[in-house]
Amino acid sequence: MTVPAAPEPRHPLQIRDYRLFWVARFAGVIATLSMVVVLGWQVYDVARSDYGMSRSLAAFQLGLLGAAQFLPLFLLTPFAGFAADRFDRRWVAVAAMLLDIVIAAALGFATWSDNLTLPLLFLLAATHGTARVFFGPAMNALAPNIVPAWMIPRAIATNAIAWQFATVLGPAAGGMLYAVFPSFPYIVSVFLLALAALMVALIKPLRQPDIDRKLHPIRQVKDGLRFVWNDRFLLGAISLDLFAVLLGGVTALLPVFARDILQVGPIGLGWMRAAPAVGAGLVALWLAWKPMERNVGVKMLWAVAVYGLMTALFGISRELLASLAVLVVLGAADMISVFVRGSLVQLNTPDHMRGRVSSISGLAISASNELGELQSGVVAALIGATGAVVFGGVGAILVVVIWAYAYPELRNARTFAPAYRVKDDGKPAKEQEGAMT
Repeated sequence: MTVPAAPEPRHPLQIRDYRLFWVARFAGVIATLSMVVVLGWQVYDVARSDYGMSRSLAAFQLGLLGAAQFLPLFLLTPFAGFAADRFDRRWVAVAAMLLDIVIAAALGFATWSDNLTLPLLFLLAATHGTARVFFGPAMNALAPNIVPAWMIPRAIATNAIAWQFATVLGPAAGGMLYAVFPSFPYIVSVFLLALAALMVALIKPLRQPDIDRKLHPIRQVKDGLRFVWNDRFLLGAISLDLFAVLLGGVTALLPVFARDILQVGPIGLGWMRAAPAVGAGLVALWLAWKPMERNVGVKMLWAVAVYGLMTALFGISRELLASLAVLVVLGAADMISVFVRGSLVQLNTPDHMRGRVSSISGLAISASNELGELQSGVVAALIGATGAVVFGGVGAILVVVIWAYAYPELRNARTFAPAYRVKDDGKPAKEQEGAMT
């Protein structure tokens, strides 16, 4: 008798290795965002309490915190992409999480022993940025190898569920645990990061991307940069997020609103950090059940515009519930943008380039986040937190208008079908039949 073949999986969670990946993403995001929320609160609070800084100068320290995390990202991102394409992506991600465990333990001990200083917080934040720069490209390039190509958009939406719900739980848990005992968030993060590292280590070995291993690493890094630069579609999608979030990011100034404007303390800060993920998580659930298929480029542009509008509205809100509602809508709009951009970039990038392209995309995201924090801190020091947030939201809307006309490839993207291939010379070339019209 012949044994009937196992049915083909219809959803990413039916695949064992993807389930391990999903749990790792979920646990890792809870851990890191819990740390980030507490770290931002501690920087602002130490600056105000221990150093006697004014509100504006303490807000500027939050900008410096973003710069401290961005510096290693800027310097190491191209090499992190090379590592994700050259070495086993599982072990690159595990090594990054082990480094984060050390950082969490150091922050927990310094908090427990009451030895926190701004230089120490900036140093550990920069080290955390180093861990993130290798973790992101490895994990982002790993996922498409686990599921079939046709399942990638659904896998991205399912992965976003892990990300967004962890983004709800992480900040909220960090704020509440900190209020109970300041070291608790870091202790919990150590255990969650260890769990995430174990899950990734249990993923079965995957086929390594087919790259020319005789090429010098610097040449391979340059090839990744050239690929993105020569592909207007990828360049437009990545740069849209870079400049929109660079201007419209509100995250850095949330400690200012929590402590001095809305006066809701670390628990309120946790809820405000979690609110965008509530909206994003709901949208991710919808997209995992019914993925977006038509007019994806236009929807991405509109989503970024709504993101900018909600940012401006948050800046003028003075009621916690209204602020939370605005942040929920902001997160929902951001999730649509992330889903569309992530699917288009993954499906338009060949596997042997995914690590390097993911690292460049990750650099843009990190630049928009961390440099956005620096921009917010500087502008807040000049015109106040409210003015900085409103200015950034309006700026994000203007970016959408400019990009819609500067990169018509974006608004003309109809579906997620791959539109590009790679020619023998390594340069991108548009397929005769694809997603773009």
